[in-house]
Amino acid sequence: MSSAPLDRQTVLDTDPWLEQEVPAILHRHDLFRKWKNTIQTSEGGYDAFTKGYNKFGLHVQSDGSVIYREWAPNAKEAVLTGDFNNWNRISHPMQKDEYGVWEITVPPTASGECGIPHDSKLKISMILPSGERIERLPAWITRVTQDLSVSPVYDARFWNPPKSEIYQFKNKRPPQPKSARIYEAHVGISTHEHRVGTYKEFTRDTLPRIRDLGYNIIQLMAVMEHAYYASFGYQVTNFFAASSRYGSPEDLKELIDTAHGMGITMLLDIVHSHACKNVLDGINQFDGTDHQYFHEGSKGRHELWDSRLFNYGHHEVLRFLLSNLRFWVEEYQFDGFRFDGVTSMMYVHHGIGTGFSGGYHEYFGDSVDLEAVIYLMLANDAMHELFPFCITIAEDVSGMPLLCVPCSKGGIGFDYRLSMAIPDMWIKLLKHKRDDEWDLSNIVHTLTNRRYGEKSIAYAESHDQALVGDKTLAFWMMDKEMYTNMSDLSEYTPIIARGIALHKMIRLLVHSLGGEGYLNFEGNEFGHPEWNVVDDPILRYRYLNDFDKAMNHLEEKYGWLGAPQAYVSLKHEVDKVVVYERAGLLFVFNFHPSNSFTDYRVGVEDPGEYHIVLSSDSKRFGGFENVKEDVKFFTTPMEWNGRKNWLQVYIPSRTCIVLAKV
Repeated sequence: MSSAPLDRQTVLDTDPWLEQEVPAILHRHDLFRKWKNTIQTSEGGYDAFTKGYNKFGLHVQSDGSVIYREWAPNAKEAVLTGDFNNWNRISHPMQKDEYGVWEITVPPTASGECGIPHDSKLKISMILPSGERIERLPAWITRVTQDLSVSPVYDARFWNPPKSEIYQFKNKRPPQPKSARIYEAHVGISTHEHRVGTYKEFTRDTLPRIRDLGYNIIQLMAVMEHAYYASFGYQVTNFFAASSRYGSPEDLKELIDTAHGMGITMLLDIVHSHACKNVLDGINQFDGTDHQYFHEGSKGRHELWDSRLFNYGHHEVLRFLLSNLRFWVEEYQFDGFRFDGVTSMMYVHHGIGTGFSGGYHEYFGDSVDLEAVIYLMLANDAMHELFPFCITIAEDVSGMPLLCVPCSKGGIGFDYRLSMAIPDMWIKLLKHKRDDEWDLSNIVHTLTNRRYGEKSIAYAESHDQALVGDKTLAFWMMDKEMYTNMSDLSEYTPIIARGIALHKMIRLLVHSLGGEGYLNFEGNEFGHPEWNVVDDPILRYRYLNDFDKAMNHLEEKYGWLGAPQAYVSLKHEVDKVVVYERAGLLFVFNFHPSNSFTDYRVGVEDPGEYHIVLSSDSKRFGGFENVKEDVKFFTTPMEWNGRKNWLQVYIPSRTCIVLAKV
């Protein structure tokens, strides 16, 4: 379906502050409509256009022949070569059409078997106008492997297992969750042994943990094949290949299907913001030019990431990327995507050396990369039109207005944005401020400062802190004592007591106040990257893990993430107390490093009898059991802190409690 023109008032109804920017938003939407109409008229619409993976790459026919197609407009000659023809560079020439697409049909064997053996190696060999011969891995290849004992360069494999070995999905996708409780995970690091974990191990060992902790979405990192393991999946070489480090494509399908059977939604961390600059096993200089999939010259290179940047204004690049999204949804049954590096995509400066003040002029001027923004609009529009269950999340630090508003209303079409300012705030606080210097107003502002009507996902700490060049919150707070005093048999030192208390409080505050979704990176829920520490019954990591579980299950019951934003009735800078209500619950936090408060009066809107449904001071969470959890609290009908009623609570130092009506 083609898009209708955007009405000026539709934009202003979403955000009246956009008055000055309406012309830019209308222009952007017109460009989006033009591309959508082009796809409609020239390709038959999103449905046909996003099935590029059914045309390009290698496809087995019913008679055992294999058709291979590849877009390589600069090549003068092309030949398919591999194990199947003893790497002959003459015997299997390809034919080129008017659009620069090469094609060949490899006939079946004399006995009727597939013309190319399953799992055998192959390449496309091309002659350039200069006469130079180059060899590349097929751009749409679905399986590549690496033998580091021979070379770090990947080999392309023809993945065509016998029917009996092809994984058959058994479970339906779960319904889209009302509350997004996301567990970000990396298959390779999901074992406590010092080796790369596998899809099968993750399915067996890690999925049950995630389910039991109460998370309903898994965001899987580093699945798209990447040459350098330590890049954590952010230097993609082969966009249609699931990483072979962890096992076979069928193993990944089993992982996703098993998760669906547990009621867990699966998101892929998709990297369309840039591509690895590898030539021998990536798509850089695929047909000998530097401008096939990417912009040529400096425009096509990311200075900081040392990678290539896509030309989002090119018809075939759009086919490649949009088909890539659909491929992961259809072939592997992913339910949506977390788009990496959205800030880098949306601006010509890629966010390098740029601070965003929040002024609207920063988002619609010359610094915006309109081609990339239009691509993101097309990606969101296509995926939501084709797959209504699809969830899309933007990793954007800039705060782009309308990022999470449908394209039909002038937005870019994401469902959620990541609240990237929140983890930065906690690091700065722990690095530079004493506990008694914490500015509660600023903390609450950072947690609640989100664009009206646009959903955001809050997280206390990022995977960067856990993996690259920084420390987790647990390590910032407890540091070397993590190795000496995390056993119940050792002294409960002030450093460990503080670390455990604040770890729980920070998480609940972010979870319940910070957004319409919550994200945790694997291992951070118990403050350590190694699974074996949480399984040891005498180590204190289990207290953090158990609190995380209780917090998620409480959200499942009351649904605060799907509820309207919290009403904050108190931010007391001297007492270090924060009080707010959300989804009918009353949240009370005492961040004071030493003062406890008896009969502390807090406001609450709804009258009645309340009881404690979660206390961070509980013994089972490593607390001191100073809060009696069987006490009943009765409201007094008198206004307090802008609420119609008040009740009194006991809140010890560094403790948080959640109350619900009986």
